Amino acid sequence: MSSSHDFNPALVTWDGLHGLPRFDALNDGDFAAAFEAALAAHEREIDEIAGNGDAPTFDNTVVALEIAGDALSRVSSLFWNKAGAHTNDVIQALEREISPKMSRHYSKIGMNAALFARIDTLWESRDSLGLTLEQTRVLERHWKGFVKSGAKLEKAEQEKLAAINEKLAGLGTQFGQNVLADEKAWALVLSDGAELEGLPEFLRDAMAGAARERGEEGKYAVTLSRSIIEPFLTFSERRDLREQAFKAWVARGENDGETDNRAVIRETLALRHQVATLLGYGNFAELKLDNTMAKTAEAVNGLLRAVWARAVKRAGEEEIDIAAMIAEEGRNHEVMPWDWRHYAEKIRARKFDFSETELKPYLQLEKIIEACFDVAGRLFGIRAVEKKGVAAYHPDVRVFEIRDREDKLVALFLGDYFARSSKRSGAWMSSLQSQHRLELKNGRHGELPIIYNVCNFAKPAEGKPALLSLDDARTLFHEFGHALHGMLSNVTYPSVAGTSVSRDFVELPSQLYEHWLTVPDILKRYAVHVETGEPMPQALLDKVLAARTFNAGFNTVEFTSSALVDMAFHTRTAVEDPMAVQAEVLAEIGMPKSIVMRHATPHFQHIFSGGYSAGYYSYMWSEVLDADAFAAFEETGDAFNGEMARKLKENIYSVGGSVDPEDAYKAFRGKLPSPDAMLVKKGLSTFEELTGSDA
Repeated sequence: MSSSHDFNPALVTWDGLHGLPRFDALNDGDFAAAFEAALAAHEREIDEIAGNGDAPTFDNTVVALEIAGDALSRVSSLFWNKAGAHTNDVIQALEREISPKMSRHYSKIGMNAALFARIDTLWESRDSLGLTLEQTRVLERHWKGFVKSGAKLEKAEQEKLAAINEKLAGLGTQFGQNVLADEKAWALVLSDGAELEGLPEFLRDAMAGAARERGEEGKYAVTLSRSIIEPFLTFSERRDLREQAFKAWVARGENDGETDNRAVIRETLALRHQVATLLGYGNFAELKLDNTMAKTAEAVNGLLRAVWARAVKRAGEEEIDIAAMIAEEGRNHEVMPWDWRHYAEKIRARKFDFSETELKPYLQLEKIIEACFDVAGRLFGIRAVEKKGVAAYHPDVRVFEIRDREDKLVALFLGDYFARSSKRSGAWMSSLQSQHRLELKNGRHGELPIIYNVCNFAKPAEGKPALLSLDDARTLFHEFGHALHGMLSNVTYPSVAGTSVSRDFVELPSQLYEHWLTVPDILKRYAVHVETGEPMPQALLDKVLAARTFNAGFNTVEFTSSALVDMAFHTRTAVEDPMAVQAEVLAEIGMPKSIVMRHATPHFQHIFSGGYSAGYYSYMWSEVLDADAFAAFEETGDAFNGEMARKLKENIYSVGGSVDPEDAYKAFRGKLPSPDAMLVKKGLSTFEELTGSDA
């Protein structure tokens, strides 16, 4: 890095608590100069490695690459954190500029002939180098990365690939910013009684807060944040308002104006196919699936279509029940997507004799956070210590030390739980810093993982506790499962740390962790009433557990249709009209008129700005694994079985990408799973149906 201090040193010298960045010393205007300096420094390091006169060794080439670009990693992690979780016009303008610049930078590295020659020499002689399994995996990751960056292409093709990747980076940024702009721009402001009919107090409070944020004091705003729109669609008795809000929700990215994403999608898909062709693949899905557990589009579609058949059948049964309730209310309209959540909730309340409003007072955000930490303590021997008064990137963000049984610090964890207009929708985990044990050039030996979770729960009124839905609580556990994958990482090399695993394996630790939310002992201990402190009554607990698979057809149809559309986009050689392809796929699979995709194409951020292209299926692929993995605990009769927890930590949560995922899973479970446990868990099959047994 430059020593002229022409950038803010706090961006790269993190001397806050345990090496946390000093967020209070950062300014949005600091990033541009820091990126310039960090990019130049990384380029010099790369030139030094590539131009080394000594014969290539693992240390002077691979390890050197692993530790190069430290300053760029720091500036980048801070910037992308801000861009996703607390953005503004300054950040967004730089994001549009820096995305293609970063792509250009990494394309240049990936096409550095002298550097690839060193990596290729090591790869060809890998069997004689005496490498450990982890070192072999690290070398393989670098070699494949270079090949997929075009290292083996002719110069003209390399330049073409670099230009395409640069354009794709810009398009991904544009896509995400367009969705956020549509979410920020729309609100349905309501004022009084009749418009609020059916809305519980917790939702009115959240809507009042959202209205206040928009300068509408004393009113109530329906926004497109999932934590408000979904409960509004669930509880509002005003069908006309539900329809209005629903249509705005599903129209994000498809509004015929500057923020319309359809042209962005068409160009993105065309360019992705060009990338695949240049690299010798038949289509983009082949390229993306090359290094996954699934391996082929046929395997992915085989799983999705098998599940689809069961899901759409179950959804048909659910729709019959909804139509009957609509008729019972004396209405004669057909079941439309803005009706489903509303009537499903009424049916659930009747069938299981409880409602979301009855459950919500028992699901306090504070208590569910405690439950997350307690489960981690009982499984993995760690505890969280909150550090009050430590500045983070937003006043709502909380900072925790994560310590082991010997009180050794193993990670820092940041929790960012509430929705705001400066934050993109959804929930995610990321890291400011990944764990590793290498010696860095500036004298740091290894790095402590600094992991954060971002959620979008409705912020309560001042002085009131935040209450969650059961889905919210699952989201919290899910993202903390990802966080544990980062925090429990125990590897030597940063490129295989934590969540640096194949896309269809990365959701295993997160989805598996969700199971512990509904372990009866956890619910009894942490699902306590917000006013009385009394635990959830056993009768209500029993109903909650009995209702776990309620509405499974709807939920699975929403997801699976999105995954099938994703695969269709990325297995075709040409997509002239993405919306026509979406319609064609949905018609071919028999998508019910009463349900929509969980993520319609124009706001499908997972696949157009979030890294899940040809990979949205991976949630279900991992679900096959997580259902089987939790069954391993159930088979012992103890959800916290110590031996299973040890094997889980050592073989899944700690190894990152240092072991092949199939080998890692078999080391934990002894075998690879079938989809059976997943189908039973989702309520789409029974054990008897799958085995043909009456036992």
